[in-house]
Amino acid sequence: MSENKTHKIHFLPHDIYVDIEEGNTVLDAAHSANIYINSICGGDGICGKCKVVLSKGKVDAPPTTLISSEESENDYILACEAKIIEDLQILVPKETRLEGKKILLDQHEQHSLTWAAVLDKSHFTHNPLTKKLFLTMEAPTMDDNIADHERLCQAIMMDQGVELNVIQTDISILKKLPGIMRQGNWSVTVTVAHRGPVLEVVEIETGDTTQNNYGIAIDIGTTTVVTCLMELTSSKVIDSEAVYNSQMKFGEDYIQRIIYAIQNDFLNEMQKTIVSDINKTIHTLVKRHEIDLNNITSVVCAGNTAMIHFLLCLDPENIRKEPYIPTANFVSPFRATQIGIDINPRCILYALPSVSAYVGADITSGAAAIRLDKEELNCLFIDIGTNGEIVLGNKDWMVCCSASAGPAFEGSGVRHGMRAAKGAVEIIHITRDYEVSYSTIGNVKPKGICGSGLLDCIAEMLRCGIVDRSGNFQQDIKSERLRKKGDEYEFVLIEKEKSGIETDIVITQADISNLVRSKGAIYAALSILIESMGLSINDVSLLYLAGGFGNYLNVRNAITIGMLPDMPTSRIKFVGNTSLIGAKMALISKEAFETVHNIASQMTYFDLMGNPKYMEAFMSANFLPHTNLSEFPSVVEELSS
Repeated sequence: MSENKTHKIHFLPHDIYVDIEEGNTVLDAAHSANIYINSICGGDGICGKCKVVLSKGKVDAPPTTLISSEESENDYILACEAKIIEDLQILVPKETRLEGKKILLDQHEQHSLTWAAVLDKSHFTHNPLTKKLFLTMEAPTMDDNIADHERLCQAIMMDQGVELNVIQTDISILKKLPGIMRQGNWSVTVTVAHRGPVLEVVEIETGDTTQNNYGIAIDIGTTTVVTCLMELTSSKVIDSEAVYNSQMKFGEDYIQRIIYAIQNDFLNEMQKTIVSDINKTIHTLVKRHEIDLNNITSVVCAGNTAMIHFLLCLDPENIRKEPYIPTANFVSPFRATQIGIDINPRCILYALPSVSAYVGADITSGAAAIRLDKEELNCLFIDIGTNGEIVLGNKDWMVCCSASAGPAFEGSGVRHGMRAAKGAVEIIHITRDYEVSYSTIGNVKPKGICGSGLLDCIAEMLRCGIVDRSGNFQQDIKSERLRKKGDEYEFVLIEKEKSGIETDIVITQADISNLVRSKGAIYAALSILIESMGLSINDVSLLYLAGGFGNYLNVRNAITIGMLPDMPTSRIKFVGNTSLIGAKMALISKEAFETVHNIASQMTYFDLMGNPKYMEAFMSANFLPHTNLSEFPSVVEELSS
């Protein structure tokens, strides 16, 4: 029986070679070589983002309308469609790779920060999930001859004010307990961890090592993994590190990743991929600050439901199938090494709880971070990322939903869209004469447009009459920037000579339609959620906006296009990466950790797809700003001036 024929693929500019069996795709080869190629659809051949240049060799590829005639002449192919039949040389162009796209951390994540004041403001007490206690005990005598373990437990009880029946000790600790107690002359440091109602003794050492106690808070996003190193004794944030989620090569949408994992029996590999990202960030942080891995005693993870399932290697298949049931919303703490995290073998991992398949731990963590559970008046909490999750409520009740907005405002599905990274256009202004001014992240040549820039673009084109309220280009405007390319119109925002890529940066009619649908899904979801509770937008006192838009989102523009409700901008607050903020709070406050769990238990999930009014509301929101202009009086006034 002959072996399958293999071919050598050479990827540029990485200068990486990989051998792969004939019949696999170029995208498969890139995965094998651990090279990122943009592929929103996960290799289904429908997004057109995985364009690469075939420098040498031939492939078996079906015809596609996603490659223009000009691109075809320049040897562009779709990596996901091109089957390998011989040795190849593949150039991955700038727009298809992650090169140079540095992840920007929130300003509060970039420098050391003591969270004692943050905890105090949030009405949480400093009480880490894992603590190191320096205990000094009396040596046993004939008159005081209680067992070593019970002597230790008595000392813990006195120090922590707990009952004996809540203390548990692993057999591995008991085995070394006599030697360490006597070696330390009855003065030892004990590491204890809160695990529900139990206080577990997880480590014992000689001497006083209480100052060497660290924890890790992690936000596992669909796009990025952000890891924060904290000193548990002082609540000090030491440093943060971020990487792109390596699962992106299997699809930028987590639904695509679930499909990929199930169809390819790849769940274990997906889990190893995310754990590898986490290990990479942890090792970077401890090396940078010369910290012993054994002194990290706890890890707290937040993320959407699918990401938590991938992390824990739980079957995610039913998340995407009716009736959309996760394997688990609440997971008990366990050893981090059980899932492959390379850390102190006794370190405890705490996965924060989800509410449903589409409202995850990133939202429960975020709701705790803003103390939605303490609000007297009605508030909205919206997290706009790869999906749009919305919570409405106050201290007495909370309802939540998820809007299938798609990742358009993260740059996906938009021809020159990109994430908020160096070179992304974040602010755009268009004059009445159709001249375009802009600013980029890092003040470098533009490589694409991120979410805040795309939002600005739609609002500015509406104000200038470049598009009508349906989002369609007005073909009679007198500007060379509006041109027809093939069967579609596009508007040139930045000419090739000024851009940081080898083409004009444009926005197309398809881009606009995609963005209008995304904003429409978010507005329809929040309006239905408000209506379902018998309220109006006037009954909402504050709107908290979380997610990747950062500080440059123009709230007025978000209202103008009808993504956010027409309310005074003073009532809209940016709150940053609340998923990570909540994880940090939970790490250093048992009370905060319990609050996240209480919020998850109390939050009621509202299924939009089962609501007959949602599709009607969505269709009405697919206009700029809306079909019903009475919902946007300030926009009517703005556009008529």
